[in-house]
Amino acid sequence: MAEKKTGGATKAAEKSTDAKKTVTVRQIRSAARKPEIQAATLRGLGLGKMRRERTLEDTPAVRGMIRAVSHLVEVVEK
Repeated sequence: MAEKKTGGATKAAEKSTDAKKTVTVRQIRSAARKPEIQAATLRGLGLGKMRRERTLEDTPAVRGMIRAVSHLVEVVEK
């Protein structure tokens, strides 16, 4: 039988999860009179009302969602 290797990959993954990067977004415009997909993207980001803020994990998926509704949200610098 072949032995499973439990190398340093799992330890490196554990270290990277300890210091997760985050991004804070604020909704600055309403989703009214916008395509439904944009309203759904805002809901996916945890937004939906004006001036709400959410701190999210900084992943490519979240960045893509922010880019899709960039005219409705802003990235908050803290």
